[in-house]
Amino acid sequence: MPAVTVENLLALPRVTVPADARERAVRAVTTAPSGFEGEGFPVRRAFLGIDYQHLDPFILMDQMGEVEYSPGEAKGTPWHPHRGFETVTYIIDGIFDHQDTHGGGGRITNGDTQWMTAGSGLQHIEAPPESLVMSGGLFHGIQLWVNLPAADKMMVPRYQDIRGGTVQLLSTPDGGALLRVIAGELDGHHGPGITRTPITMVHATLHPGAAMTLPWRQDFNGLLYVLAGRGAVGPDRRPVHTGQTAVFGSGSSLTARADDKQDSNTPDLEVLLLGGRPIREPMARYGPFVMNTHDELEQAFEDFRQGRLGTVPVVHGMSESGPGES
Repeated sequence: MPAVTVENLLALPRVTVPADARERAVRAVTTAPSGFEGEGFPVRRAFLGIDYQHLDPFILMDQMGEVEYSPGEAKGTPWHPHRGFETVTYIIDGIFDHQDTHGGGGRITNGDTQWMTAGSGLQHIEAPPESLVMSGGLFHGIQLWVNLPAADKMMVPRYQDIRGGTVQLLSTPDGGALLRVIAGELDGHHGPGITRTPITMVHATLHPGAAMTLPWRQDFNGLLYVLAGRGAVGPDRRPVHTGQTAVFGSGSSLTARADDKQDSNTPDLEVLLLGGRPIREPMARYGPFVMNTHDELEQAFEDFRQGRLGTVPVVHGMSESGPGES
């Protein structure tokens, strides 16, 4: 799991926690079911079964892979529309190419993130490059959907290409954990992602036996998803493992610990930490459209049918597709 790493964690800025911080308890731990997305790549549905009041402003998150493709097996998504929210694609291993009808696009690889604000609407495609399809190889990533408030749902679309080398790297005081701040703020340190909805997104690697306590904004919710490994979370040390999400309650800090012994396929505990300020507005969602009312959903579908969400180029036989999920 390369993402972005450093040899000497003790050379990084350290995260500190106020002495009077109130640790967040764990409300629930859920296990993500497995499925398939797009043209058939395997995913874990990280948030399935969690009440939206605990997720807001996040809508869904898929762990894509981890999968070792044989030659000819790598898959992506067909062209499909979005409106009313942001998609965040974080690639840990492998390569993905992105293109959208608003002019955004690029190639993301180990540790890179593409942040697409669909806003008023567009169509996009995400697919492995031909070289990966031909050769096969490891693929592992995350796609997160972040809701937009009603005032921003029809904003002009925006695309951010966030290189892995630009993320803010931090360490816990004892050097037991590496923290990659992709977006938002942690202990006064800011990640490169520009977020329309206030959130924090951190990828943390905890060495076996390491513990971390992080300051966490009290007006944000708190979620921890285990990308790989085994550990425990919260003051009561609830066990967690690969594919599980911990939902934290209120407070101003959160804790996680890595088991002394990890699984054979991962040397460390790898987790994704998410927090955001709840929007607390009605949400109407169907497939790739996330609006506030059913009338707005119907308008989104009509705009898509009328070609108002962009014209898809015909490349290698690909043409416009129906609404999709990713």
